[in-house]
Amino acid sequence: MAKDTEKLIRQLSLISFLMAQGRPVSALEIKREVEGYSDMNDDAFARRFYADRAELESLGIQLGVEKPGEGFFEAELYSLPPENFYLDAISFSDDELAALSTALLLLTDGGFAYAEPLRLALQQVAWGHPNPLNEGERAPVEMAMTASAGGRDLSQRLSKIETAISRRKTIEFTYYTMERGETEKRKVDPYHLVFRGGQFYLIGHSHERDAVRVFRLSRIQGKVGYASKAEHDFSPPENFDRRDYGSRADWQLGETQGTAKIFIRERIAWLIERDYGSYGELRNAKKSDGAPGKGRIFETSYASVRELIACVLRWRSNAEVLSPEELRVEAEKRRALLRDRHVNGFQPAEIVDRPLQEGPRRGRSNGRGEAAIRPERFARLVTLAGLLIEAAKKGERLEVAELRERLELTDEELREDVELLNVVNFGGGTYVLYAEILGDEIEVDSEPYGDNFARPARLLPLEAKALVAAIDLFGDHLPQSDLQSARRKIVKALGHDPSEEGLEIASAGGGDAEVARIVNDGIAKSRVLELSYYKENEDQFTDRRVEPYRLENGKEGWYVECYDLTKEGVRHFKLDRVKEAKLSEEAFDPRPEVEEFAGVEGWMTHGEVPTAEVARVWVSPERARWLREERTVVEELADGAVVVELPYAGKPWLVREILRGAGDLVVLEPPDAREAIAKEIAG
Repeated sequence: MAKDTEKLIRQLSLISFLMAQGRPVSALEIKREVEGYSDMNDDAFARRFYADRAELESLGIQLGVEKPGEGFFEAELYSLPPENFYLDAISFSDDELAALSTALLLLTDGGFAYAEPLRLALQQVAWGHPNPLNEGERAPVEMAMTASAGGRDLSQRLSKIETAISRRKTIEFTYYTMERGETEKRKVDPYHLVFRGGQFYLIGHSHERDAVRVFRLSRIQGKVGYASKAEHDFSPPENFDRRDYGSRADWQLGETQGTAKIFIRERIAWLIERDYGSYGELRNAKKSDGAPGKGRIFETSYASVRELIACVLRWRSNAEVLSPEELRVEAEKRRALLRDRHVNGFQPAEIVDRPLQEGPRRGRSNGRGEAAIRPERFARLVTLAGLLIEAAKKGERLEVAELRERLELTDEELREDVELLNVVNFGGGTYVLYAEILGDEIEVDSEPYGDNFARPARLLPLEAKALVAAIDLFGDHLPQSDLQSARRKIVKALGHDPSEEGLEIASAGGGDAEVARIVNDGIAKSRVLELSYYKENEDQFTDRRVEPYRLENGKEGWYVECYDLTKEGVRHFKLDRVKEAKLSEEAFDPRPEVEEFAGVEGWMTHGEVPTAEVARVWVSPERARWLREERTVVEELADGAVVVELPYAGKPWLVREILRGAGDLVVLEPPDAREAIAKEIAG
């Protein structure tokens, strides 16, 4: 029998034994009665029992320990209070369960890194209700950003770091430092994980720097390992605010350099307040501010000069850095550099290499991504045991196909799990259950020997994080408005908020929940929407009448896919650029051609569309390493700069991207795209 299987039998039997006794028991009783311990000598038992307790604790199952007095190891008494194993009953409304089920259906279609733990978590919290998989409805929502781990290697690193955070284990790994372009060893106390902008980030204490640092998981190379064999290696500092890193702007990631004062023209003040208000303070301009016109002042702390300037340049003439002086000078320098390189011409260094073209980026996946984190088998077994006992109590047989679908198991995995559960006992040769696979059905002993698993167990840390992460990923954008109330009930039952301990999903886009509600209402009722929309690329407001079809999330936030009655074509409107949305009384019949066309497009994920034009863009030596991660390099230049290909569906989008480059990006071709940027900057 494999060591992992032996361990699972031992741990499940230990839980059953302690709950069946209902009283504190000695280590000697455990050694004598629990499956897997009796054949060990005293030293081996002490080591295994200690290790099993530590692992159960990391899974969120805390044994009670009583120490009658100073003495030997055998003097300790152990118990498992019901509240340490069973999940408090959660009374969900039908609408809340429907919202949770919809989230499951939408995320398990894509590459959500926690798809399988999410499935098990929903089995737990929906205990006694119909199968969430069968009850969910397909909502008019498409997910391009599903918190995918992005491949088997990254998935394994993510899983290892999750465990290290819960067990407070110091980890070691090899890391590519983008700032210096060097690969170095890192030793880190992991505190927190954040998913933002399509990437996972680890926040932890770097032993090499003796400070808290942020590490992008995609830049970790090779395996992540533990630095020691100790049970725990560190205690997180009490004054460390984990959620602080998920609620920062891009320019605030890192050590704070100072506070910037930025002038904002009145025409976009509403947008800045809604999208960026939480990152600083927006107030009326005073004479002492030295504002160049009528507007407001946005004061915000910053860690990255370049990221803040890039954001200011994106707002074009509607924003201007006022102070501190060195920041203002740097912003003007970059603006002038951007203008000079596009208006007066630009000659890059000579070409030294033309790399082979990479294959096309993968499109939307319609199946399960290989990046999904495998759930803890322990959690799966506990869930399976509960389902089997529930069926026995009802005198029913379970369909093999249904169980495999609910738990996402192969036929072989299901047989192995059933065989393992058949030998789990709670002492004295008394077994928890006996199940047998008979053809296409599973028969369970109609008089189960124990009901320890007949109630939902506590959510394991990985399951709890999966459930809360799924809710946070959707925010307030599902047609059902009950995800947040369900979240509050889950957090209350757990006694803590999982996003404060492990993974946090940073929201994309601004405060557009009310707009999303109106859009969802229009989709459900097939009613025309009247939008007041800010076209950021052209710095103008337009009034649009549209037929809404679905919501789509992308790298930069949420969009509504519509048929624009004015333009007579399909258009995507970014929700946080909708200043006002109104539901009209005019109904519409859904257009088959739009519904057929509808769906997440490539640009939602990585900014590319099949019919796009392609610009050749020069990237400065200082930013070349960053662009290599995201774009196709077509030319290596003598000075360390590179030329990349940047697909674009419209020149306004390309202008925005080049402005965000803060002088480090220059369009070489095509000429009309270069002219469009020169015109924008010169104006």
